[in-house]
Amino acid sequence: MVDDPGDGALAPLAAGPRLDIECGALQVSVAPGAGGRIAQIVQAGEAQLIGPDDGHPQTIAWGCYPMLPWAGRVRNGRFQFDGRDHQLTPNLGPHAIHGVGFALPWQVELHTADCIVLSLQLPRDARWPFGGIARQTIRVMPRCLRLTLGLQAEDHAMPAVIGWHPWFRKPDRIEFAPAAVYPRDAEGIATRPLAPPPPPPWDDCFTGADGAVLHRGGQRVALTSDCSHWVVFDETAHATCIEPQSGPPDAFSLEPCRLEAGQAMTRWFEMTWSR
Repeated sequence: MVDDPGDGALAPLAAGPRLDIECGALQVSVAPGAGGRIAQIVQAGEAQLIGPDDGHPQTIAWGCYPMLPWAGRVRNGRFQFDGRDHQLTPNLGPHAIHGVGFALPWQVELHTADCIVLSLQLPRDARWPFGGIARQTIRVMPRCLRLTLGLQAEDHAMPAVIGWHPWFRKPDRIEFAPAAVYPRDAEGIATRPLAPPPPPPWDDCFTGADGAVLHRGGQRVALTSDCSHWVVFDETAHATCIEPQSGPPDAFSLEPCRLEAGQAMTRWFEMTWSR
C-alpha cells in the first residue's frame, strides 16, 4: 500500500484511555476513543495483535477495528445509490477505505468484567451522507473472544457492508482454504468475475472459506464468522490480517447490499485459542 502519508487512514492514532475485560487467561483491552477498536488481546501471557506502540501507529495499521458502513476500498470514493451519485471523502490516496467507524470515538454503553458494549452515531456529511447507528459487543469467554457488530439504517435507506480488521502478529503459518478470489485490478481493487485463488502472499478478498486458523509459538487461533467474505493481507513481515466481511471491497458498485429505513444487519466473529 503506497499512498500519500498525509491521508487520514495513515495518520497516527493514539489509543487513548482503555477499558479492560478478562476471563481466565484471556485479557482484552479496548480503546473506545480510537475507533472503538480492540487495542490488544493477550492469551496466556502472549500478545496477539500489533498495538499502537509496536512501530505502526497509523489509524489503519493496528489493533482490531470495526469496518462500517463499508469495508475495503470504495473506488475513488464514488458510488451510485437510488439513482444518485455520491462522493465520499477520500482517506487513502483517491479512495475511501474501511468506512468511518474505525476513526471515530465510540460511546460506552456497558462495561462489565467480561463484556463491553459500544455504540456510534454515524455522520451525515461528506464522510457518509446517510447516518445510521452502529453497535458492537466485545465478550470474553474461556479461550474465546466473541465479537458482534450491527448497523441500523435510520430514516433513509442506505448501502451497507460491515466487518472487522484484526492486525495479528505474524503467525508461523495459516490454514485458509477459500474457493474463489475477486481478482485485483491495476488500482488494487477487487473486480469480477471470480477466479481460482492465487498462491500467497495475498492482499485479496475470497469467498467459500469456512474461516482460518493461525499458528504461532505453539498457540492455535481458530477464526470463524457468519460473514460471507474474507480478506487476507499477509504481504508484510510483521503482521497478517484476516478480515471477515459481509461483502467485498467496492461492494456498493460490485455487489450492492441495501438496508431499508429502520432495517438492521448483524454479523459475528469468534477467535478461539488452543494448543
